[in-house]
Amino acid sequence: MLEVIKAKDRYTLDAGWLLARWHFSFDHYYDPQNMGFGALRVFNHDVIQPGQGFPMHPHEDMEIVTFLIRGQLEHRDSTGGHGVIRPGEVQYMRAGKGVRHSEVNPSQTEEAELLQMWVLPEKKGLEPAYEQREFAPGPAKGKVAPVMSVNDGSTTFYVAQVEPGKPLTHELSEGRRAYAFVIDGAPTLNGQTLEKNDSVKVTGERFLLLESQSPAEVLFVDLP
Repeated sequence: MLEVIKAKDRYTLDAGWLLARWHFSFDHYYDPQNMGFGALRVFNHDVIQPGQGFPMHPHEDMEIVTFLIRGQLEHRDSTGGHGVIRPGEVQYMRAGKGVRHSEVNPSQTEEAELLQMWVLPEKKGLEPAYEQREFAPGPAKGKVAPVMSVNDGSTTFYVAQVEPGKPLTHELSEGRRAYAFVIDGAPTLNGQTLEKNDSVKVTGERFLLLESQSPAEVLFVDLP
C-alpha cells in the first residue's frame, strides 16, 4: 500500500530566515493523526537563509540524521562535536541522555537546504554521539546507496539516484515499511507518479521499484 502526501498539502512555516516544511507534528504544528510513521518521528525539510540558523538548544533520547540538499550547515554540540556538512555528506547525532547543539548556515551568500529526520531510539539514556559521513553522490548514480543506519541498523536511510530507462529496486524484509521523499525529478514508485517534494508512506510491500524518464533523486527510510 502506498499513501502519497503531495508537497502542496504539507504544513509550511515561513519565518523569513527559515522556510520549514514539517511532514509530521512538530513544534506548534500538532495533529494527533500525524505524529510520525513507525519509528520515524520527525521529517523536516528546511531552507535556511545565509548566516542564519538554530542557536544552542537541547535534545534528549532521539536519533537525528541530517542530509544536505544544497549549501552547507555547521554543527556544534556540548560534547565538543563539530562539523560542516555539504551535499554528498550526512550527519548523525545521538542525543542520548542529553546534549545541546547549534545548526547554522555559515555561508553569507547561499541558502542551505536540508532534510532533518528524527528516529525514536530503541534504548534510552545512552551516551551522546556525533558522526559525519560522506557518501559521494556522483558514484551513487544509478544505484540505491545506503547513507546512514541508526538503532544498531534497524533503521537505514538510502538515496536512490534514478537514471532514465534504468529502474532501481529495493527489497523490504517481511514486516518492514518505508518512507520515501522525492528530492528532485518526477519518478514513479511502484507505478505511482510522483513530483518533487512529494512523500510516500509504504506499507505491506516487499519491493520498491523506482523508474523515471528524466534524472531523479529519492531519499527513503527503511523502517521496522
